[in-house]
Amino acid sequence: MSKIYEALLRAEQDRVALSETTDSPALLFEPLPLEARNTQPRSTEPQRSASRFASDLSPAPTAIRKSDPVAVLTKVRTYTWDPSFKQLPSLEPRGSSVEQFRSLRSRMQEFRENHTLKSILISSGHPQEGKSFVAANLAISFARHKASRVLLIDGDMRRPSLHKLLGAPCDPGLSEFLSGKADMQEVMQRGRVPGSGNQVTSGLASLTFIAGGMGGDKAADLSGNHRFDDLITAARDHFDWIIVDSSPVNLVSDGVNLARACDGVLLVARGGVTKFEAAQRALNELKASNVLGFVLNAVEDSPERSGYYGYDSPTEE
Repeated sequence: MSKIYEALLRAEQDRVALSETTDSPALLFEPLPLEARNTQPRSTEPQRSASRFASDLSPAPTAIRKSDPVAVLTKVRTYTWDPSFKQLPSLEPRGSSVEQFRSLRSRMQEFRENHTLKSILISSGHPQEGKSFVAANLAISFARHKASRVLLIDGDMRRPSLHKLLGAPCDPGLSEFLSGKADMQEVMQRGRVPGSGNQVTSGLASLTFIAGGMGGDKAADLSGNHRFDDLITAARDHFDWIIVDSSPVNLVSDGVNLARACDGVLLVARGGVTKFEAAQRALNELKASNVLGFVLNAVEDSPERSGYYGYDSPTEE
């Protein structure tokens, strides 16, 4: 029996058992067996785009210099954010969803005790499985823990959504940075929420955000741009954790390209929806990266599956 199938089966059984004792949907992490992971350290060499159009999209990049982290972050622009509290339970002081993300956070911290893990890409096989929900809430959970400095990046440049969850501007963002139209500090933003309580403030105070920007149909070429590797390398000096949301890997190659620059990958599957074949394909797409495991997301009020990038998502039965 496939290791990936066993992992999904165990996670689904745990979800069903938990649903019998609580009204809240479960978020569960099932690590990938060590023998199934690609544990080779990521290359420190910048990833070069395989596309012959990359040079046209990427003018000579502005140098990214090492500097004092505090000095860098004080130069980041601050915007008024209007976060979606329904989609960001990690902003709440307590609750089952809060605890589930704390548990996931703890698993990542435990993993980091013995392995290099600062940048984590979060993806899924298909849309509407909860990857952006997991990315945003995990980032906030990290930011609330001992005021850790966290960078959240929306790497889904075709259909960015994290700015909607945070109620933040969408551009300039990652697309503008990768195309050479903006530098690192210009695309970073911090948020303030007027009239919010201390819990919301503490959840956002240590969070820095890079929106997806306006990549559109250039996203595939931009995702293979070496400037993303440069960005992650530079950000490592300024942040404790870097969380990257990406496009679904079974539909487009963007997430696979971005994953090569990250220390680890979490794949999101939706309980009762994600098929084994889709999960196995997603894992195969990311075979060159270090997939840490699966996050089973069973949020009951997720939007219905719909078309993505101009293609209809497979109908689940």
